[in-house]
Amino acid sequence: MIPQRVLAIDDIDLSDLTFWTRPLEEREGVFATLRAERPVSFHREPDPPPGIPLGPGFWALTRHADVLEASRKPELFCSGNGSNIGDLTPELNEFFGSMINMDDPRHARLRGIVSRGFTPRMVRRVEDDVAQAATAIVDAVLERGECDFVTDIAAALPLTIICNMMGIPKSQYRFVFDRTNVILGAGDPEYVPDQGNLVAAILTAGWELSELVQDLGRQRAAQPTDDLTSALVNTEVDGDRLTGQELGSFFVLLVVAGNETTRNAISHGMKALCDYPEQRAVWAADFERVAPSAVEEIVRWATPVIHFRRTATRDTELGGQAIRAGEKVVLWYCSANRDEAVFDDPFRFDVRRDPNDHVGFGGPGPHFCLGAHLARREITVMFRELFRRLPDLQVTGEPQRLLSFFINGIKHLPCAFTPGG
Repeated sequence: MIPQRVLAIDDIDLSDLTFWTRPLEEREGVFATLRAERPVSFHREPDPPPGIPLGPGFWALTRHADVLEASRKPELFCSGNGSNIGDLTPELNEFFGSMINMDDPRHARLRGIVSRGFTPRMVRRVEDDVAQAATAIVDAVLERGECDFVTDIAAALPLTIICNMMGIPKSQYRFVFDRTNVILGAGDPEYVPDQGNLVAAILTAGWELSELVQDLGRQRAAQPTDDLTSALVNTEVDGDRLTGQELGSFFVLLVVAGNETTRNAISHGMKALCDYPEQRAVWAADFERVAPSAVEEIVRWATPVIHFRRTATRDTELGGQAIRAGEKVVLWYCSANRDEAVFDDPFRFDVRRDPNDHVGFGGPGPHFCLGAHLARREITVMFRELFRRLPDLQVTGEPQRLLSFFINGIKHLPCAFTPGG
């Protein structure tokens, strides 16, 4: 891929939704221009849904070094005011963001309780479940000869793992899938046809997911099983337990972040392997040895979460730009992962890339992705199964991309393969 610089620096507007419908090469060209000419630039905020005032604007961090610096200094660039560009009420921030919209000590408390739920036995069980789920997913499409790679394969794996891990019955999987699409894909008419009621649609979807798991939590408090919901509602740290609302908010975060991000990494990974057959051949020739670097490259290439926001807690300077207390700072992971100063030939997909200091799981610091280990496991196992049983799978049409400037999503990706594998 070769980035195309079609916009002058003063014509760049990252908040214009039509910008995100431009060809990928043009979007990459815009971020290349920003990195080179104005690495810390000020932008207006996206137009908010009806009833919510327009915010004051934000500073965009586009260089890898600046994204890392902001990530490493949570006391200077806080998360408690929200991780999305637009402002929400404190209650909604916590409801939809859980711990990613918190600062210490509250962040450390919640993360500590949640981490205790991931016992070694739980982790081993989940890892076994990933292999079984990947096999079942391929079994379901094996004889068809074609499918929608996103909905039939990429989305099915993380959805199955998270729901099974939490103890959500299989009859509710589609319910969970549909509501996560609404929360992170609200700006796309496929998921929310009535674009005049975005806030209501998002709130309803979040509330329904929260109620689902809180009801399950009440059952598990009375009759524990071996799932994560049981572990979370019965885990106590220094006499402290999760409240029902905290359990609900954590589940919204887990199912939205864990489902959307991993499915998009797998989808973008398959597209890249078809676009770069020589890289696919390298991985197929020595799958286990190449897998660790290939998975990291897929996450870098996909960068499923395009950005996160922080807020300056005091006057400071970053990348040579003065930033005042209270101003918003947005970490553009998609740009940092293409930074020419860090990555050799960053627009080349290379399954053996080493080193690969990507920020696809967020930057260093307290908000580094809690599910990174599970995501790596899911990506590895899914591609192992695909290489073994559907070795000639090819993408047969252009991807239908999610209309979003927050999630780098693929909604549909047609593919074909020899029936029976």
